[in-house]
Amino acid sequence: MSKAISQQHNNLFEQIKQTDVNGNEFWSARDLSKVLEYSEYRHFIPAIERAKEACANSGQQVSNHFEDILEMITTGKTAKREVESIKLSRYACYLIVQNADPNKEVVALGQTYFAVQTRLQEIQQMEQYNRLSTEDEKRLFLRNEMAKHNIQLAAAAKDAGVIEPLDYAIFQNHGYMGLYGGLDAKGIHAKKGLKKSQQILDHMGSTELAANLFRATQTEEKLKRENIQGKQKANKTHFEVGKKVRQTIEELGGEMPENLPVANSIKQLEKAKEQKQVSTKKKK
Repeated sequence: MSKAISQQHNNLFEQIKQTDVNGNEFWSARDLSKVLEYSEYRHFIPAIERAKEACANSGQQVSNHFEDILEMITTGKTAKREVESIKLSRYACYLIVQNADPNKEVVALGQTYFAVQTRLQEIQQMEQYNRLSTEDEKRLFLRNEMAKHNIQLAAAAKDAGVIEPLDYAIFQNHGYMGLYGGLDAKGIHAKKGLKKSQQILDHMGSTELAANLFRATQTEEKLKRENIQGKQKANKTHFEVGKKVRQTIEELGGEMPENLPVANSIKQLEKAKEQKQVSTKKKK
């Protein structure tokens, strides 16, 4: 699928988004079915039912994400009639595209689009994260999350055929290039004035760490979900997800990651935290 067509479809997902009287965003199931290229709404219903089941299995209240509604459709030049539809949350859309026809290219685009957007919402709503009051606390939290998910990403990449250390470095570079507008690890170092010995992730602020966390988690899920095999396909997947995260940041009016300021080494924060913990234990 060409870049232009990809952009067109991603814009459509945003264009059909609606806002209710309380300011909450939602999507109409009938609108979503058309964007996902289902010829008739009835063919779309099985994907909705599978999504509801997945919602319940995840411990979520189905009615919070899938609300039955009636909406007006035009049946002729002037005639209109009410039809059944469903008011969908972003999470509901995410689950639906995971359960829609995987052979449709637009469904694959929707999977990445809603996965990234949903992940953005999740981290913003994480109780543990929102309790953190300082930038340093947020950096430490996200860096720890990044370390855990990089291990899981490496395992998923290995299952896809990325075995050797050099191959994994190339795989990681593809993710960076997607997210950083073509810059690989070496390019990021140069752009940010980092020394070769300095780890990129250790000098990121919370905003940049969050973007990279989205990149890692979504790539891991996509590799597993689509059972992607082969180094080239894995690299392409990592690049595409990184690019999608970048596009999402742009749509939200955020600063591009390569232009975000360099933070002091997180190692200093970790050391200070350890010293504080030791001091607290001694007092007890």
